[in-house]
Amino acid sequence: MTAASPQPLKIAVGTWGPWAIVSRREDGAIVVEGTMRRILEMFTQAMNLDYQLVLAPDGKWGNLNTSGYWSGLMGLIQRKEVEIALGPFIVTSEREELCDFSLPLYIENSAIVYQRPALESDIMGFLKPFSLTVWVLLLLSAMSVGLVLVWALWVEGKIFPSTFTRNKVSKAAICVFKSITQESSSWVPAGNGSRGVVATWFMASLVFFTSYGSTLTSLLTVPRVNVPIDSVADLVAQDTIRWGLAPGYMWYQYFRDSEDDVRRQVFERTALVPTGCYRSRSQVIYGDLARFCDVTTILKIMSLDFSMNGKCHLYMAKETVHSNFPVSVAFQKNSPHLPRANKILIQLQESGILGKWRSEHINNATQCLRHPSKDRPPGLYPLTLHDLSGPFLLLAVGVMSALVCFLGETLGFRFWQD
Repeated sequence: MTAASPQPLKIAVGTWGPWAIVSRREDGAIVVEGTMRRILEMFTQAMNLDYQLVLAPDGKWGNLNTSGYWSGLMGLIQRKEVEIALGPFIVTSEREELCDFSLPLYIENSAIVYQRPALESDIMGFLKPFSLTVWVLLLLSAMSVGLVLVWALWVEGKIFPSTFTRNKVSKAAICVFKSITQESSSWVPAGNGSRGVVATWFMASLVFFTSYGSTLTSLLTVPRVNVPIDSVADLVAQDTIRWGLAPGYMWYQYFRDSEDDVRRQVFERTALVPTGCYRSRSQVIYGDLARFCDVTTILKIMSLDFSMNGKCHLYMAKETVHSNFPVSVAFQKNSPHLPRANKILIQLQESGILGKWRSEHINNATQCLRHPSKDRPPGLYPLTLHDLSGPFLLLAVGVMSALVCFLGETLGFRFWQD
């Protein structure tokens, strides 16, 4: 710092990772890290300013209450306790009435972030190759073909005694069932009409169940991931994942004042949390909460998580909740320092330095932007018990049903013998 004036310029700071991460040293001095530290150094060196860092009493960025007073860093500006609030701040019309903002550091978007959906097994996955309507029609078709075949065998036996078939129902049922399982049948009807029925059903079942087999193979090969939330509407339509808003931050005010029905539901059903996205990142990583965050913060948290764990634990929803909002530094109205600060920001933007500083904090986030279905490493994998849990369950139910029938028949036989 330089001693250009007897009274140091008071500058308010707060934590918004990765832009600004504020901490205190053991001697009580306030320390700022991140992109805003570099911007602060360029401002103060270029303007030859001596400065003192100040924290907001409540640690918030600031919202306007019904009495017209601001909380957080904005409150320090309103009470003229500081000349500059480093922020950076999302520029809103209410905030612009209170202070002057610098040129935008960055044009930001926001999205929903929550715990990354995991690859999962579907116990009913063996039924997924066909829709419910197709399964119902196939069942009705098999029953209809069986009944028509029994009727054809009965009529042919009456007209042509040489074609008489014993145990018509059982033979017709076994023939229909074997065609479903793609198994050849040793029994062939003697009459031409019944043979035509069987041949037609064999051809149709060949198409149906060859399609079933190939589709099932592809479903078992491609990992299945259920992504429950990709938009604000998805968020309020489910009740499994909670979401949180922090009073004193822009998102709280944004949803509180929204006239959209879906966004009003977000505010009315939210869980109140004390801190912003960056500080509450562990709650999101461990699945306790979904948050509304700016994309830069989401990418910073993803990058930090991947750097520490080598895995991606977060997922960013596809829908942009709020788009193209500027992020700037706040100055007192008519501050003499604002024109010089804007010139510095123009130089940083035109040289690409601001973009470079931002990218340094999110360089490990690319891996986590892939769809969760691509989390499985490339290569061939054997099917596990989870993958085939549905057929095994069906087998267990079938065996238990057979045992129950066997016991019932045995006990019934002994009862009548007695």
